[in-house]
Amino acid sequence: MQESFELDPFSPCLFVFCNRKRDKLKVLEWEHNGFWLHYRRLERGKFHWPSGEKAEAMSISHRQLRWLLDGLPIHQQHAHREVKARTIL
Repeated sequence: MQESFELDPFSPCLFVFCNRKRDKLKVLEWEHNGFWLHYRRLERGKFHWPSGEKAEAMSISHRQLRWLLDGLPIHQQHAHREVKARTIL
């Protein structure tokens, strides 16, 4: 990861990988003194993994990760936009 994508595996990021058949995901996460490896295999269907000719690192939001894990594309055109400003009256 560090050599291929120039990323720090010890950062507070989650690293998500998908197999070629797009029915398995692995999520790598560093915590304190070791790595967590989360694994998800679908019995039916495929993950909507972003396609491309070569493997590239991309940054997605927590919301997009939830969509991916739920079997949805990470770009939802009909989703409500996230509200960032908070106003109290």
